Amino acid sequence: MTDQHNARVPQFFLTPGGPCPYLPGRVERKVFARLSGTYAQPLSEALTHSGFRRSQAIAYRPACEGCNACVSVRILADAFEPSRNFRRVLQRNDDLIRSEVVPEATREQFALLRTYLDARHAGGGMSDMGLFDYVAMVEETPVDTQIVEYRRAGADGRPGALIACALTDVLRDGVSMVYSFFHPGEDARSLGTYMILDHIGDAKSRNMPHVYLGYWVEGSDKMAYKTRFRPMEALTRDGWQQL
Repeated sequence: MTDQHNARVPQFFLTPGGPCPYLPGRVERKVFARLSGTYAQPLSEALTHSGFRRSQAIAYRPACEGCNACVSVRILADAFEPSRNFRRVLQRNDDLIRSEVVPEATREQFALLRTYLDARHAGGGMSDMGLFDYVAMVEETPVDTQIVEYRRAGADGRPGALIACALTDVLRDGVSMVYSFFHPGEDARSLGTYMILDHIGDAKSRNMPHVYLGYWVEGSDKMAYKTRFRPMEALTRDGWQQL
């Protein structure tokens, strides 16, 4: 009985301080727990509801001294109605073919990721990611995870070139976008926006109320785009409240 109880109680650890990637001059620390065994899925869901994010077999959230700038946010998919601009984005991408595939890394995906990182995030925390790092990011998952691929339609109508990907966890109450990337030469398509809109549509089709987007940081230009997708809830000390 004791061993079974211990298997359900996660151990939490605190990382040493490091430079904050969002707010200059701040120090970042994280609290994390390992996801493993038969309880990985329910534990991941409970921690996601508590503001954690998943990276491989680790669930983490910021635990920075004297700073609460990172706020977990989720879109209320069932109440979302696309604006005129969002409808244009959907229309510009209605030629794409969407497919959900198992979380197995491919060289085609990695080549797209490298193109994306070199163009959009050179010098960033993932800029030196190699193939084996990508394999670990995709395949080391103890929970219900899928890759959503977006491809141009070929001349015969079949799926053609891969231009966007989203690594996504499937929860009971929604989907959590773990990481997404796209071809930087397709600016007119607004693929980052489109993938979020597509995930909102997917959540609606599954009768799931939420799309989890991770953290929003007020004052960070990198995070400003997230608040365009309203209605949205933020996790506060009093629970999830509309932003």
